[in-house]
Amino acid sequence: MARAKQPKQIPQMSVAQFEAAFPDEDACDAYLVARRWPNGVICPRCGSDRPYPLKTMKFKWECPDCSDSGYRFSNIAGTIFENTNKDLREWFRVIHLMLTAKKGVSSRQIGRYMGFGSVKTAWYMCHRIRSALVEKDMDKLGGVVEVDETFIGGKAKNKHRDKRDGGTGPYGSGKTPIIGAVERKGNVVARVLHKVTRHNAEAFVREVVSNKVSLLATDENGVYIGLKDYAHGTVDHRAKEYVYGAVHTQTIEGFWSLIKRGIVGNFHKVSAKYLPLYVAEFQFRYNNRHNPDIFGQAIAVC
Repeated sequence: MARAKQPKQIPQMSVAQFEAAFPDEDACDAYLVARRWPNGVICPRCGSDRPYPLKTMKFKWECPDCSDSGYRFSNIAGTIFENTNKDLREWFRVIHLMLTAKKGVSSRQIGRYMGFGSVKTAWYMCHRIRSALVEKDMDKLGGVVEVDETFIGGKAKNKHRDKRDGGTGPYGSGKTPIIGAVERKGNVVARVLHKVTRHNAEAFVREVVSNKVSLLATDENGVYIGLKDYAHGTVDHRAKEYVYGAVHTQTIEGFWSLIKRGIVGNFHKVSAKYLPLYVAEFQFRYNNRHNPDIFGQAIAVC
């Protein structure tokens, strides 16, 4: 049987291309303006399209339509780059590093690479970037969609005794559940849950998956039993059944492996509090894996 043809890899911006595109701070400012306001500068306060540039200050505008009149703003107003003491070029470097690392890059590694004096600086910048990469208002997934859940966290036997809660199963070991849906050859949507219940699972599926899909593939988990209005097919992993015709969950499981390998190999430990931000980072990279301008896409949402 012939192997499936692998999709052509999309080349991303190299270090040499980055240096050529952003030789100085002015180049970064101009790029941010072009990505943030492709159809002309918009006032971040009132939404007016009539701001005019200030002749004495570069990359600053004044809006004549704001109620208090004379509102002045810069290209970084209302972005993650506002109110920081780092140059825009340093922010761009960190974003480029995060987007070109398929399994992520740790704050410590970024701090060493950038020469930051404190790992807290890199941690702060990375988390602000991750918060900007959270994808909102996505279209519902269609076609063939796989849904599955996984658990992130270490085994109870590897934890200190005072940090074990004494329970059994994934919840007892303190692991955090994540549920996800992926459109084959399309986008993925993943979300951190407090607990995977039938109510939570059904609500997630109905929110992110169109009920007109040609196939909704899941495993045998009973939390999906109520999705009778979907073309629902299951595989029984407990019986070592992993593929039944077109029904399988291998695509979403591949996405889970990216997250887990990234956490184990690069981040080493991720708290439940910040796990949604890490999931958002992996989701953004996955959904833009065929986008040759993933960097520009990221800058536009920052």
